Amino acid sequence: MDYQTVEFPYRRAADHGASPPARHPVVIVGAGPVGLALALDLASHGIRVVLLDNDHRLSTGSRAICFAKRTLEIFDRLGCGQRMVDKGVSWNVGRLFFRDEQIYSFDLDATSTDRSSFDGERPAFINLQQYYVEGYLAERALEEPSIELRWKHEVVGVTPAADHVVLDIATPEGMTQLAADWLCACDGSRSAVRRSMGLESKGRTFRDRFLIADVKMHAGFPAERWFWFDPPFHPNQSVLLHRQPDDVWRIDFQLGWNADPDEEKKPENIVPRVQALLGPDAEFTLEWASVYTFSCLRMDKFRVGRVLFAGDAAHGVSPFGARGANSGVQDADNLGWKLAAVLDGRAPDALLDSYASEREYAADENIRHSTRSTDFITPKSEISRLFRDAVLGLAKEHAFARSLVNSGRLSVPATLDGSVLNTADVDAFGGAMRPGAAAADAPLASADGVRSERLLNLLDRRGFTLVSFGAAPRGIADAGAGLADVSLLEIAPSDTALPGAWQDIAGRFAERYDARPGSAWLLRPDQHVCARWRAPDAAAVRAALARALGRS
Repeated sequence: MDYQTVEFPYRRAADHGASPPARHPVVIVGAGPVGLALALDLASHGIRVVLLDNDHRLSTGSRAICFAKRTLEIFDRLGCGQRMVDKGVSWNVGRLFFRDEQIYSFDLDATSTDRSSFDGERPAFINLQQYYVEGYLAERALEEPSIELRWKHEVVGVTPAADHVVLDIATPEGMTQLAADWLCACDGSRSAVRRSMGLESKGRTFRDRFLIADVKMHAGFPAERWFWFDPPFHPNQSVLLHRQPDDVWRIDFQLGWNADPDEEKKPENIVPRVQALLGPDAEFTLEWASVYTFSCLRMDKFRVGRVLFAGDAAHGVSPFGARGANSGVQDADNLGWKLAAVLDGRAPDALLDSYASEREYAADENIRHSTRSTDFITPKSEISRLFRDAVLGLAKEHAFARSLVNSGRLSVPATLDGSVLNTADVDAFGGAMRPGAAAADAPLASADGVRSERLLNLLDRRGFTLVSFGAAPRGIADAGAGLADVSLLEIAPSDTALPGAWQDIAGRFAERYDARPGSAWLLRPDQHVCARWRAPDAAAVRAALARALGRS
């Protein structure tokens, strides 16, 4: 399927023009990666969703292309992660160049905090054009009876009420209204919901312009991230090169603030830039081009009454570091289970305040990294440029200088330190899997050795999971323990036989979690650790569960 030309038909909704407006539990605005991911997550919890989009097509051009390991793990839970990986171009290696020479390279696999990845673990990144991501998610959404996709439904007004929200919607057949118990605004940086409510995002806009050129060619470049500072083929500026599927290469050229966007998008001006990079005899065709500026900003609050903002509607960053789409999908991952728990009556609506606080914290982290990257890549004073070039000149020979080079600190999931849903450690642990961290994967095998599986695939996708290293403590699994909503996953140490448990075949779980026999971790539905113990009892687990559901 050509996802750049596919069109989704407008259909008159059964409740079009109803008076009073038909009321739905959840309405999501925006069928991009964030809105589609959120709809699929809610559907997996049995929540009915109406998803509105003002268009009837997917995005054009590459746009967001770098999807990180954490995002791929979320796509796995939504039922399309493998399809993304199979189509995408996986990469771990990046190379940095200053003027006419390489100054160093990095390998995200070899430099991870633990041993290198295992077979089946998701790669650090894949490159995949946004229209594929949207297309795969949309096809999954169309398979879900709990999701109603309404194309060519443009939100033009939002009226909050005490216990619902009313939307004014323009369609090809005229105006209509919907009421929603909860409204999720996933409608991008120019959010109609945000504008209709008189809200704004605040931050910093950078005075620079960049050209994106999607070039189709057969080239010998490896599947790596290549970044040039001040190269001879584009002096005094920067260039970024990524390989995408279908022999399409994404090239970002820094242009400077005074560049004319309309002129720079003309093929006669793009072709010489690409030839300067590839050589005068290179054969290629232009698929798509765009000139962009960017800002680092966010809304003050991601929850406003019964309206919840996610993705670019809530926050924006520069493209350096691939933090935009990845953080938006992680917003959806954080919000979905919480909204489902509130709608099901398992949690008070105060749980949604933790969505706002946790993802505001993550947005601040992304904005901080993105701003620093942009300031390094696009110095705005002579002193800043002198400092940057001195750092680049030293980086080839000196490791300390490499730590100062910033071509985009690449996206990693935020560790939600300080979240009100976390239970503080009472026992000593090492490693990164502290409360608030996104769970790391590990290879496991069934007790009989017949089946192998990834840890993350064994976690409860709708509820909480208690992971026990060795046999679960006595009383945890008893019917009277009050933990019926918690799934139990037992993992046996690599040298121990435990009937019914999964085997830590390579010792990777023990290493990544600092696991000892008797230790246990309580994981949220979005696979963030919310508590851990060396020897828990049922009362401790119950208390942590109540806290993680916003009941205490």
